[in-house]
Amino acid sequence: MLLMSCQNVSRGYDATPLFEEVAFELHAGERVGLVGPNGAGKTTLLKVLAGVDEPESGEVKLHAGARLGVLQQVAEFPPGRTLFQEAKSAFDELLETQNELHRVADQLAQCSDENERKALSARFDRLTEQLATNDAYQLDHRVADVLSGLGFRDSDYEREVRTFSGGQQRRLLLAKLLLSAPDVMLLDEPSNHLDIATTRWLEAYLARQPQGMIVVSHDRYFLDKVATEIFELHAQRISVYPGNFTKYIRLRDERYDRQLKDWQAQKEYIEKQEDYIRRNGYGQKARQAQSRMKALDKVEVLDRPTKVSGPNIRFNDVMRAGDIVFSFEDVTKAFGEKVLFQNLSFDLPRGKRLGIMGPNGSGKTTLLKMLLGEEPPTSGTVRRGHLVFPGYLDQHLKLLDDEASVVRAIWPEPDPSLNEQKMRDILGRFGLHGETVEQPVKSLSGGERSRAALAKLTMAGGNVLILDEPTNHLDLWACDSLEEAVREYEGTVIVVSHDRYFLNRVADLLIVIENGVAELVYGNYDTYELIRAARENDTKPQPEVKRDTASASVSASSASTTGKVKRKRKFPYRKAADVEADIAALEARIAALDAELLTAECYRDATRFQQTMAEVEAARQRLPELYEHWEEAAELNG
Repeated sequence: MLLMSCQNVSRGYDATPLFEEVAFELHAGERVGLVGPNGAGKTTLLKVLAGVDEPESGEVKLHAGARLGVLQQVAEFPPGRTLFQEAKSAFDELLETQNELHRVADQLAQCSDENERKALSARFDRLTEQLATNDAYQLDHRVADVLSGLGFRDSDYEREVRTFSGGQQRRLLLAKLLLSAPDVMLLDEPSNHLDIATTRWLEAYLARQPQGMIVVSHDRYFLDKVATEIFELHAQRISVYPGNFTKYIRLRDERYDRQLKDWQAQKEYIEKQEDYIRRNGYGQKARQAQSRMKALDKVEVLDRPTKVSGPNIRFNDVMRAGDIVFSFEDVTKAFGEKVLFQNLSFDLPRGKRLGIMGPNGSGKTTLLKMLLGEEPPTSGTVRRGHLVFPGYLDQHLKLLDDEASVVRAIWPEPDPSLNEQKMRDILGRFGLHGETVEQPVKSLSGGERSRAALAKLTMAGGNVLILDEPTNHLDLWACDSLEEAVREYEGTVIVVSHDRYFLNRVADLLIVIENGVAELVYGNYDTYELIRAARENDTKPQPEVKRDTASASVSASSASTTGKVKRKRKFPYRKAADVEADIAALEARIAALDAELLTAECYRDATRFQQTMAEVEAARQRLPELYEHWEEAAELNG
């Protein structure tokens, strides 16, 4: 069902257009990820779609009585409201419908006029149907589900809203929008202020909803899980790509390559025709030249295609370190009675990329400080390898002097081999050019400051990069460039990040810190997700599979006597009991492999871990086929 249409909408400021003639349709169930470089106009477009801002031309239409909801950025709540009361206010219209139902019921009880009674009965039925359709008798349960999913505890429900932090209040605004379930949702950075577990819940929740939605997000993993389409706002136009973010990147590159080839082919064609016309403007071939000139005038000249891209980030070559960069042996870290993690043991080989993740306060930055030698372990041993020279990027970018110019802030003086042009070239690799490099650091945007800090880090010459939330403030394409640079870097990388897409692309192994436990995972974020999902599946009660061969045989026999046609045999003949024995053996093997995956010994041996994962996947794929074979044997062998 069509919910919203945008027809030739244009908007700009100070005679500079942000976007022109934007046109698209949004249908029920479509979840659009809106992406584009900083300053392209994504937030302005959302405001135009929401009716907060007026387009200079064109029209935005909501269709079929569709309701529109916007994720507010600024929280304003009435005094005295509790968390639960404020969340439940999302259902004010349904609550008023409930009140009206009660009033109609009272009127029916006192009504004596037959015609009036029929009208009231019809009204009562319509209200009852409306409440049933909207599941209005489970409102408290729905409120509790969403609040819990967004990270609120039961003990928070009766707290006054104004006592919560700004981030928590923004989560409440998100909860109210989800509960109100408008037909069209406009979501600007909905995963901000959410930890990974809460973001994971939100992804699953949004993916189940029937509404249409447009989402602006810098979280590429979130867009992969939620989006069914990607709208790219670039060069004042919208380009539409089916699928999630990863598919968009592939399709966008394919489209760019195709358009570039078309442009190059046309350019060569035009140049050849113009050369022919110049050479044959007079003489025997003048008529042909005139004919070609007329044909050339009718050609619609293609513009050279462009695509959004990040800076060409590249780290310098570095000195070779020893084979083992860091070694942890039974390391425990605690502050008083609070244990961050305990008995952590691992070796980090040279050239590997270690990702560290976990909720706020779990101990990620403390672990980095232990690697840097700034924080001692409570117990255990931390060893630094031979010729290891770390370079540290803290998440607050304190390594830059706010008062210095950008070019001076990254200059490792004294070094007679360097000059200003070389420093400008280095900054250019990180997307900082022209007058920007002469500005003081304090005048830079968040993204520019991050890139300047990375440039300073590479000038320091460390052979182990220790990066604390390096993708903060970077747009999607700068993140992509940083990922490529990290993957090509010859040294070792240790990175703390909440950016799951980043960890997925760069990490060889992960340390996940949560609830006082530091877990070592050989692989990237997707590997961790497989392990986590397997554990959750193991903890869920499994439905009992009944394989009563006698009753199955009776059923098969009954089917034949009642005239039903038996299905054709798909598998070789085997006794049902033999297939059942194979199923039991395979299920036992899967359980044993799952148990092995949970052992520290398996995690510490990368080859063993990968082999075990492969065997688990093969076994799980084999199991449904055995079930089908058993069903066939039970039905046809009788």
